[in-house]
Amino acid sequence: MSSETFVSAMLLITGVVAAAILIVAVLPVIWGMVGTFSSASADTDRSIRTDFKIVTTYARYSSTIPAGANVTVWMKNTGDERISFPQINSSAEVYVGKFDNFGRANWYLAAQPKQNLRWSYVFFEPSATQLNGYWDPGETIQVDTYTTSITASGQVVYFQFTLPGGISRSAQFTVMAV
Repeated sequence: MSSETFVSAMLLITGVVAAAILIVAVLPVIWGMVGTFSSASADTDRSIRTDFKIVTTYARYSSTIPAGANVTVWMKNTGDERISFPQINSSAEVYVGKFDNFGRANWYLAAQPKQNLRWSYVFFEPSATQLNGYWDPGETIQVDTYTTSITASGQVVYFQFTLPGGISRSAQFTVMAV
């Protein structure tokens, strides 16, 4: 009879120790997964809340040296998220050019020498809100690009703007003569 009690006590102790080992081994993995899922959820939420729309476009061809097209695109932040200027300046990508011959444009500062495939942006309606360093929801920016792949008026221009989070919008439109 005492041997059954001893065996039962040993099985109970073994069960408690096994449960403790299992909890100690599994709990960190569960917490790690929770952290990963919450981080992925926050990134997805931010991505879903970030959006913009191409409002209108305009491209004009000039035969002056260097011949090419000045392409202007107005875009409105239609999402719920603010987009910081450094994200736009350093991480946004602009693709522009003739429909079958386009490339990635470089961010252009006025102090730099002019180059093919360049882009910059300004606020369409400058206001005090742009002093906060963000492209806020509801605000419109004007993206100005230049490309020499356009060789005549009447050609189709391809334009694509991609934010750092991978959200992109594109448009195709016809070049006008100056």
